[in-house]
Amino acid sequence: MSLILTSKKQKFILKTHEIFLTVSKDDLDELNHVNNVRYVHWVQEVAKDHWLTFASEEIRNANFWVMLTHCIEYKRPAFLDDEIKLKTYITNSEGVTCTRIVEIINNNTNKLLAKSETTWCFMSSKTLKPARITDEVFEIFY
Repeated sequence: MSLILTSKKQKFILKTHEIFLTVSKDDLDELNHVNNVRYVHWVQEVAKDHWLTFASEEIRNANFWVMLTHCIEYKRPAFLDDEIKLKTYITNSEGVTCTRIVEIINNNTNKLLAKSETTWCFMSSKTLKPARITDEVFEIFY
């Protein structure tokens, strides 16, 4: 699946990545809906899966990502046994950072449950310092 992003200079096709899960009892809080901390965990997991699925082993060994900022907007609760779709894509990438969106959707109703926007920093495994996002890495997401 893909989305189209148009900037002043270029038109990009954003590669989206999706994973699916079913809400388990361990995901619930005392109100019997998915705990807010679990949503943050899912955001991290779908980002990780996106990276591991499309980045080569060589790129993954040389680099990693760290979260700089994170904002999540909660729209609707999720409950036990709900089927959830986690959809992610990159909307901006420049220098050493990128902005990743994750949409958390009830897969049966197609209703948006939560949406996050996270700024990630690309890091060198060798120096443990920020590294410029290369064209090769850029092409993983666009």
